[in-house]
This record gives sequence, structure tokens and C-alpha cells, in this order.
Amino acid sequence: MSNPSSFDRSIKIAPSILAADFANFGQEIEAVEAQGADWIHVDVMDGHFVPNITFGPDMCKAIRPHIKTIMDVHLMIAPVDPYIDAFAEAGADFITAHLEAGPHIHRTLQAIRGAGAKAGLALNPGTPVEGIGSLLDMVDLVCIMTVNPGFGGQKFIQSQIEKVRTLRSMIGDRPIHIEIDGGVDPTTAPLVTAAGADVLVAGSAVFKGGSVRNPAPYGDNIAAIRAATKGAL
Repeated sequence: MSNPSSFDRSIKIAPSILAADFANFGQEIEAVEAQGADWIHVDVMDGHFVPNITFGPDMCKAIRPHIKTIMDVHLMIAPVDPYIDAFAEAGADFITAHLEAGPHIHRTLQAIRGAGAKAGLALNPGTPVEGIGSLLDMVDLVCIMTVNPGFGGQKFIQSQIEKVRTLRSMIGDRPIHIEIDGGVDPTTAPLVTAAGADVLVAGSAVFKGGSVRNPAPYGDNIAAIRAATKGAL
């Protein structure tokens, strides 16, 4: 099992279950982990902060026993603070909140760590990275959105690569993961890993072509993304 308390900058593939079969989440998670997934990414959307509705803490609690690696919960919701304890109690290893979701992100990051989870900070494509320097000592992960949040299967926004490069320089030797969420595939993965990212969220690029009954394509897809990053490092 992966250990969220240890830190390394090796490339980690985090399949987003938003692209999985909703009727078979437990089996889908077990299948994709068996095929090489490093983390499991859970996209929580509220129909308010983003134009889509997905899952809540009860669903996270239900799938937690099926996850042997890391449960990486991305809260695309506003407000965030009232729900932090529920997602922590559901077993989230990482809880990521959006800088744009409320006026008191410092308090939100404190609350996430206070609830016993690793704290993540997500930035939308239109948000500059330079303003988060005062928050870096409070986070364990920064998620750079390379699509506008709300839906899977969107086209990668190339202009975000420079943001990743800037963030990597800002982080220095701090133990902070740089996560990329949106449009990750074998073509875009080497671009963001060369810029400094180490956690790659991939939905359709991992789950396409496979199923619980035929999981081998999941492994092929994960391997293709991972292989594409080798020459970038």
C-alpha cells in the first residue's frame, strides 16, 4: 500500500473514477489498481462551484475499503469548510480545495490538516500561481487544473505548462506534490512532467477501451502514460 506520509517525486498515475463505470466503482478501483494505478482520484462536484454534480462523503466512505493505494479527494465545491471533516472521516488521504472556492483558504488548509488529511490546493486555469507563495508551507500538494473544472474529457490547455514550471521553482525543496488534472494522456504527460509535475490525474485516457471484465486495457493505458514521461525527466 502507498504511504501518504512518505514523499517522493516519482511519477504517480492517479486514475479519476469520474471516467469509470458508476455502477461498479468498487470493482473498477480494484481493477485499475491491479493494473498499475498509484493513486485513486475522486472528483467531488456540487453543481454550484462547477456545473456538474458527482459524489459526496458517503460514496467516498463506501469505496474506501476497495482502495489499497491513496484516496485523493478533489473538492470542486463551495463552501468547502463545512464538509472537510466528513471527507476526512470517509478516509481521504489527500483533500484538495480550490483557491477560488472561498475567501479564507488559509483557514481551509488548516482545517484539512487538523482533520488528519494531507492538504491540497487547486488552481483553475485563469488563476496565476505567483500569489500562493505564502501558502506553500501549509500544503502537501498543489493541483494545477489544465482544463476548466466540471467535466471529464476536455482538451488540455497548453498555457498551463509554464505555470507548472513556475510552481516547481517556487516549491524548491519543500515536500509538495505537483498534480496535473485535465487532458492528461501520453501526448501531454511528458510536457507537464518535464515542467515539474509528479502526480498525473487521468480519466478517459486510463479507462478507455477497458472494463471490469476486460481490465487489461487499463494497464496498457497506464503504462503508455508512464512510458511517455520517461524521456521527459
